[in-house]
Amino acid sequence: MSNENLANPAPVGLLGFGMTTILLNLHNAGFYPLDAMILGMGVFFGGLAQLIAGTMEFKKGNTFGQAAFMSYGAFWLLLVFLLLIPKVPAWAAFAPNLFSMGCFFTVWGIFTFFMYLGTRNGNKATQTIFLSLAILFFLLAARDFFESELIGTIAGYEGIFCGLSAFYTALAEILNEKMGKEFLPLG
Repeated sequence: MSNENLANPAPVGLLGFGMTTILLNLHNAGFYPLDAMILGMGVFFGGLAQLIAGTMEFKKGNTFGQAAFMSYGAFWLLLVFLLLIPKVPAWAAFAPNLFSMGCFFTVWGIFTFFMYLGTRNGNKATQTIFLSLAILFFLLAARDFFESELIGTIAGYEGIFCGLSAFYTALAEILNEKMGKEFLPLG
């Protein structure tokens, strides 16, 4: 089977990322507490769906898409794991502290900024996703380094924007392909 016969896996990966990011950041912005809904989205749609999308991007020969979806799929699984560790008595002693979480988000911010540089020859919608995600990671790092609820709330609103940009991009890719024309612009 040639690569031309494969469906575009990016919309599923973008939806997994975008919808999970929106829901987590509604929590970060203070709309509701962290609960099983967010953790479930993180494991199954943010995590597993992106890993599958990354595998399909690999099959299509798209190194950037494969690296992005596999990395951010793993990120969601890692984040859920890190959030659950303090709740498991046998593992609680290994729970991350705010400084280590700040380092975690900083490393992801650096990675994401370089991924953003890789979008500079693409559409504006994808550029918006990666730039806003890099900003989100740096805000989350600052929240943890400075132990600032205000920065966390700002990060929440910025994260909602980031998630919405991925959600829009996914829907644009689906509808533009289905309609055979640019129904929703990607820039």
